[in-house]
Amino acid sequence: MSALFEGATVTLSVDGLIATLVLSKAPGNEISTTTIAELEQCLGHLERQRELRVLIIESALPHAFSAGADLRELHQKVAAHLATGGERRAAMGELRGFIDRIHAVMDAIDLLPLTVIGALHGVVFGGGFELALACDLRVADMSTRFAFPELRLGLVPGWGGTFRLQRETSAAFLRDVLLTGRTVGAERAYQVGLVSQLVPRGEAGAAARTMATQCARFTRASIVAAKRLSKRLDRQALDAEKQTFIDLFSIEGEGGGPVARALEAFVASTDKRPYLPNTPTGSDK
Repeated sequence: MSALFEGATVTLSVDGLIATLVLSKAPGNEISTTTIAELEQCLGHLERQRELRVLIIESALPHAFSAGADLRELHQKVAAHLATGGERRAAMGELRGFIDRIHAVMDAIDLLPLTVIGALHGVVFGGGFELALACDLRVADMSTRFAFPELRLGLVPGWGGTFRLQRETSAAFLRDVLLTGRTVGAERAYQVGLVSQLVPRGEAGAAARTMATQCARFTRASIVAAKRLSKRLDRQALDAEKQTFIDLFSIEGEGGGPVARALEAFVASTDKRPYLPNTPTGSDK
């Protein structure tokens, strides 16, 4: 196996026809601007590897695939901009630029001329859930939990997740996940077709590599054709989600608005894992 890229949060390596992208940003693979920049570099490397057939995306952390966006960084950037006299409109412009950038990354992963397999375990929340949804196939071990906790912040998913979850499952399941904010376990995810293979704890990576070996037998042209027939990107739906996210973030009020107050509370939290959604009635199995 040869390394193509080694960053602070992401590594990319190749073994024959199969590439593996590993997320490795403690504590929960929160997706920061550094992560986005490194994913962009990885996509550039993948573009140049014409012989590849499969990409596996997995995590090196024992408890999480990804907890989602780096909300502390987001809060710091917006607060710093306003503290130095920047206008709120300019701050929102910067936010839109970031959202456009992350959408481009997610879309590029979605449309890669490769079979993309997500090897999932532990926390798959928010932006991490959206990254998993950009994969073609998802293998999950029994520890895996999915959630969109964005409503806790007065937001909705903003990286294409509402469109992709509905595309992969149904509008009813999207509403269930989105409006309750609860976690969905691996068994339930398998039942609704979100996960294509369910495996014991700790075996997602090995199962994904077995699947990758099977998928690598096919020609690149046939993979591209199969994806074109079985996957679609609805630009109108993606743009609507993006605009809704920006609109909600832009709501002003006392203390900077509901989203600003929620981010402040998140940053101030002493909870070791403040990204976990409140689930008073428990989570699905």
